[in-house]
This record gives sequence, structure tokens and C-alpha cells, in this order.
Amino acid sequence: MIDPRAANLLAAAYRVGAPRMHEMSVEQARHAFRKLLAVYGAPAEPVASVLDVPMPRPHAAGGTLFGRLFRPHCSPAHHRLPVLLWFHGGGWTLGDVESYDPLCRALANASGVAVFSVDYRLAPEHPFPAAVDDACFALDWLAAHGADIGVDTHKIAIGGDSAGGNLSAIAAVSARDAGWPHLKFQCLVYPATDMNSTRASHAAYGDGFLLDESTVRWFLQGYLPADLDRSDWRVSPLNTGWLGDLPPTLLVTAGCDPLTDDGVAYADALAAAGVRVDRIHVPGMIHGFLALGKIFPQADETIRKLGAALKTALAS
Repeated sequence: MIDPRAANLLAAAYRVGAPRMHEMSVEQARHAFRKLLAVYGAPAEPVASVLDVPMPRPHAAGGTLFGRLFRPHCSPAHHRLPVLLWFHGGGWTLGDVESYDPLCRALANASGVAVFSVDYRLAPEHPFPAAVDDACFALDWLAAHGADIGVDTHKIAIGGDSAGGNLSAIAAVSARDAGWPHLKFQCLVYPATDMNSTRASHAAYGDGFLLDESTVRWFLQGYLPADLDRSDWRVSPLNTGWLGDLPPTLLVTAGCDPLTDDGVAYADALAAAGVRVDRIHVPGMIHGFLALGKIFPQADETIRKLGAALKTALAS
């Protein structure tokens, strides 16, 4: 059963005459997404410091990539902290470091580790594989240069929500295959794991629960080239041939989310390959709830659980 707060939000989102994301232009959808997070997101918490970080790549497509580093409240400036590399959600089309600033602050304070949020390139201006390339580059850059910004490159976790969870899972597999860096942990929040999915949650929650199936199709049309096989593991990490030797994983699902069954399937596949997997399932919640802490107390509770898991995983 859907949470009453979520039902009220949906009633407002689907008020008579209001266009849905896929009925807007890209710029209109981006504005609506930023407004949603600004209005319903939790207030920005104070942290010890915030640093905007350029990651130069002068000879690569896309040029310099930017990230933002959050050090948790009361962390000494001279300490090299464990770090969570974070990729925001938004269907590879919406979202940015700025709109996810409050969530990343909360994650840093809850975990006691630094959070490095990345402004990867967005579709449709930059379709696949731009976001995947950016995610993998950001991880490689952090492993090589993290000490320069005050983080411990031997204690790196990776994570993200929705499309960001998809990018995190793909980057973790790429890192495993490359042999570096050895990630300590991954936290995947309602990740997109299978672009060809017909699992039951898509039918149950694909219309009227914020992440409409029509919007998902709109995202994918902008993100994926028409001739790309959507079963490619760099798009659908559930189709990775072998999921062993990946870091311990915490996977979050929401009760009223079309992607829930895909997330469960990915968790099961990881576990079957011998990866330690813990799950947090949040009944009654809709896709995207984690960034909407002003109206959902479940968001704060989930952030605290993510923080505790990160603290434990990166302590050793």
C-alpha cells in the first residue's frame, strides 16, 4: 500500500492538466526536476567543507569533468577520509550536482566519510556511452588523485540512485575487470539494471507513481542510440556475464516503484555470484523518495542506514 504522503505528492504531481516529464521539452523537464527537489528535498545540512573539483582530460571527448567534494561536519581538515563516489539520478537526462547537494551533505554527515558527487554528461546532448565513460573516468581519477583532495584512495565506495545506481554498478564491474581500483563497497539505490525488463513491478507501478513507463521510454530514447542492443551489460548491468568479485553491496528498493523487481533481481544475481548483499526495502515509497526528505521521514531513516553501512564498510 502506498504511503499517504506519497499519495498526496502524486495527487499534486498529476493534477488536472499538468504535463508529465515525457510531455515536456528537455529543458522544461530539467527545470521541473530541479524544482521538485528544491521544494520537497530536505534542507541543506552544514558540513565541514564543500569543494568544487575539476578533473581535467584535455584530449578526451567532453573535456574537463567536474565534481563536488563534501567533508562531513566536524571532520578535521588534515585527515584523509574514506570517500563515497556518488552519481545522481534523473534518467541520464535530468539532475546535477547542485540539485543533489543537500542529499550528498546528508550522506556525508550520516556516514562520517567524504562524498564526491559527479556532474556527468547528460542525454540527449550526450547519449550513451558518455555517462558511462564519465563514471569510469571519475573513478579512475579519484583513485589516482584522491589524496590531492584529502581522501583515502584505499577506502573508496561507489553509489548512486536510479540512473546513478546504474552507472555505479557498471563502473564497479569495469573497475573489477581493469583490476583497479579495488572498491570497498557499493550502495545502489533503486538502480536501473535491465533495460528490457518486463518484471511485474513495471506493470504494477508504471503509471501514476511518478516514474511512468512512458517517461522511462523517453529517457531511453534520448540516452540510447537506436541501434544499440539494450541487453549490453554497459546498459543493463544485470546482463553482466559474471558478477563475482564485486564489492559488498547495499541495495535499496521502494515499495511502489517500477524498478523494484529489477533491483531485487540484481541483488539476487550478485548474491548467487558470491557477493555479500544487504537489502533495504522501504514499503509504500515511490521512486526518487531518497532526495525528497522534506516530506518523507523514510528518506532520513534510509540515509542513516546507508551512512551506518558506509561507516562500517570503510572503517577497516
